[in-house]
Amino acid sequence: MRHGKKVNHLGRKTAHRKSMLANMACSLIEHKRINTTVAKAKALKQFVEPMITKSKEDTTHNRRIVMSRLRQKDAVTELFREVAVKVADRPGGYTRIIKLGNRLGDNADMAMIELVDYNEIYNAGKKEKKTTRRSRRGGSKPVVAAPVETQASNEEE
Repeated sequence: MRHGKKVNHLGRKTAHRKSMLANMACSLIEHKRINTTVAKAKALKQFVEPMITKSKEDTTHNRRIVMSRLRQKDAVTELFREVAVKVADRPGGYTRIIKLGNRLGDNADMAMIELVDYNEIYNAGKKEKKTTRRSRRGGSKPVVAAPVETQASNEEE
């Protein structure tokens, strides 16, 4: 019985698996999206989302925890400076997995994992919403009156 065994070993020993996930997480933070297999993408999601949550509160303790798991100073710096600012108001769910089909060589299920807030295609529709309301009285009268005056002055000449 497999009670309480949640870790997907991905066919690797512990040290190899932790190093691979750390390298993939650094690549995800640097490039904002990567292509990999579905199993690795799901394992990476579980690995990287708690670190993004920790990056929202920039303390020395959180930096040291993330540094111990990522092991690349540049990735930690980018995570705490740029990524944390973008995901500050999001309550979790920082990554998205999109299935791409099968790989040509070995027919493995492929997927693209990306940071949600960095995809302009999916977020483009949400930014077009107008948040300000305009009254009917104030906006239309000056716009209509101004062109009429310019037309009258052109006719006089």
